Amino acid sequence: MQIYLVDDDINIINVLKIIIKNRNLGEICGIASNGEDALDDFKELKPDIIIVDLLMPVMDGITFVKKAKSLSSYSAFIMLSQVSSKDMIASAYESGVEYFLQKPINSIEVENVISKVTKNLTLQRTIEKMQNLFEVELKSTVNISKNKTSHNNSYIKNLHSILQRLGIIGDLGSKDIIEVVSYLIDNNETIHDSSLNILLSQLSDSPKSLEQRIRRAATAGLVNLANLGIEDYGNDIFIDYSNTLYNFEQVKREMDYIRGKSTTHGKVQIKNFLNSLVFYSLKK
Repeated sequence: MQIYLVDDDINIINVLKIIIKNRNLGEICGIASNGEDALDDFKELKPDIIIVDLLMPVMDGITFVKKAKSLSSYSAFIMLSQVSSKDMIASAYESGVEYFLQKPINSIEVENVISKVTKNLTLQRTIEKMQNLFEVELKSTVNISKNKTSHNNSYIKNLHSILQRLGIIGDLGSKDIIEVVSYLIDNNETIHDSSLNILLSQLSDSPKSLEQRIRRAATAGLVNLANLGIEDYGNDIFIDYSNTLYNFEQVKREMDYIRGKSTTHGKVQIKNFLNSLVFYSLKK
């Protein structure tokens, strides 16, 4: 992963360089002391991960992230800060920040956060390829074991764990989700806009009812995730799934609805939800 560093404190930059190099977390492709210079570099370099300080001269970290996000959604952003204000942290997440690193810098925390961001980026990019190139690419990225029994036990266990973390394992639609994801994995398939109805028709005599049950369960997971985010933006479940199983903008919309700031609920993209579950279930 190509990593870009933005901080007006050169000592922080140097510490991050040492940690990233010594722990093989990626390659430093550039540095800047303020958001404005970083934005100029961003247009050219398009780094995978940007670690940016919250409070800087010329252009602060939140403004930088907003502008960089408008140029490209390809990169992930990690915010550095000594600020503990929930409102400030919320503003940073709303701007597009994926994770927070608190100062003073802890090498173990840096490694954990960069590793998580790297895994999420890899997952997202794989899903995008899968959705754009359909079954051909899926067959090259998903290794279906010849031993069906042990393979099934492995991904079913992972899938149950994910649904449990979302708080929907007891929901009526969770059984349907497991059935659909299992079918996709066993048949080395993915869902496209045009094939969702066809797939559900193969699995049920009432495909519309099946889709409604899946949607209700997925929506319940979205609501649970939004509540976790309201309580703690740093919650591991919120971090893992708010921008993979779900679209973060929709999670944010649901959070605003719960807070009474919006009259509109967040929406679930069923195709993305199920495709993402396939990949999470197959992760070792």
